[in-house]
Amino acid sequence: MREMIFFLINLKGNAKAAILSQPLWGIPFNLFTPFATLYMFHMGVTDIQIGIMLAAGRVAQMVMSFFGGVITDKFGRRLTSLVGDIVSWSIPALIWAFAQDFRWFLAAAVVNSVIQVTGVAWECLWVDEIGDDGAKITQIYNWLHVCGVLAVFVVPIAGFLVGQYSLVPVVRVLYGFAFVSMTAKAVLLYAFSRETPRGRERMKETKNTPFLQMFAGYRLVFAQIFRSGKMLRALGLQALQNVTIMITTTFFALYTTQNLGLSESFLAYFPILRALVMLVFLFLVQNLLNKFKPHSVMLCGILAYVVANAILLVAPPSNIFWLAGYTFIEACAVALLMPRLSALTANAIEPKERARIRSLFNAAILAFVSPFAYLAGVLSDMNRRLPFVLNIILFAAMLVAVLLDLKSRGTPSPEPPARG
Repeated sequence: MREMIFFLINLKGNAKAAILSQPLWGIPFNLFTPFATLYMFHMGVTDIQIGIMLAAGRVAQMVMSFFGGVITDKFGRRLTSLVGDIVSWSIPALIWAFAQDFRWFLAAAVVNSVIQVTGVAWECLWVDEIGDDGAKITQIYNWLHVCGVLAVFVVPIAGFLVGQYSLVPVVRVLYGFAFVSMTAKAVLLYAFSRETPRGRERMKETKNTPFLQMFAGYRLVFAQIFRSGKMLRALGLQALQNVTIMITTTFFALYTTQNLGLSESFLAYFPILRALVMLVFLFLVQNLLNKFKPHSVMLCGILAYVVANAILLVAPPSNIFWLAGYTFIEACAVALLMPRLSALTANAIEPKERARIRSLFNAAILAFVSPFAYLAGVLSDMNRRLPFVLNIILFAAMLVAVLLDLKSRGTPSPEPPARG
């Protein structure tokens, strides 16, 4: 814990601004997320429509991914992050707050797809300054996870309000608060950050370059990714993980309330247990885990995910202890896997083309996720256990991918030099 605190105190520049502004996004996000799917359900949106909305949102995000690197290079990391945050989060929050039916949620999902632009800009804004210091990147991701975890402790407020009143009006207010807080986060990050040297360099290089010509450059970047084994393996792992996150985030609330008989207000309390476990890991265990090989820790995290989903599938109705067990093990899995997977991906990307490579990464991941979004909706409509069966299959695939990456690093082969 002391090492992490000293690290944050001594941290400078955009990375510190990104960490300290993150709670303004994380608090409202964690307030409304446990109730988002049930909110749609109460507004008459069916399981299949939820799947359609998810798939449409992912397709829109895939399209926006191709713009992420180009816009970030053209207008700079800092300005793109500001505008992108407001468009991708503030505006959808207002749409969600006043939503009446499926069409509103579909529109919000499409507008929210701009996160694929701001995500590239936001990551480049601080990673550009860090360079290829893998240990420092991991520490920053740890702190970003801490910010997200700490934000969870406000969720019981939402649970209390849902219990006292009804879900729909409370969630509308939470979305209104999200609009204010997320807008403030975007403005403050812009005010306390500076454009990176690499960002200024790319802005200068692309100042007089038409957008179509910049898009043509993706061909060389695409080839660069496919010549790099480590980038392909990181891409595969991120794609699989994104599908499992989407399934869990979307269908856990429906399954536990409609099938296992959990009270809607209780959805606010499971994140607290999850947050406590993750805080113990992040402050007390993560530095100890750094003594082990990252791949070994990732394997343990994936196995924990499998166990957690198996517990969820066999949990008897109205038994809160089984759901608490699921939450505890799943939180351990997140703490073990996510910081290392994020660092593995960041380290795999070539720094000079980080913006465009990250854009293509996101596009490829979303192309992979989109059909699974619709499939998960169909499976949930058939039987709400089936999306979590799919999760276990995907985690098994992740185990294989990590083992292959570990094997490749044990017997390294030189990668061909990038051209262009």
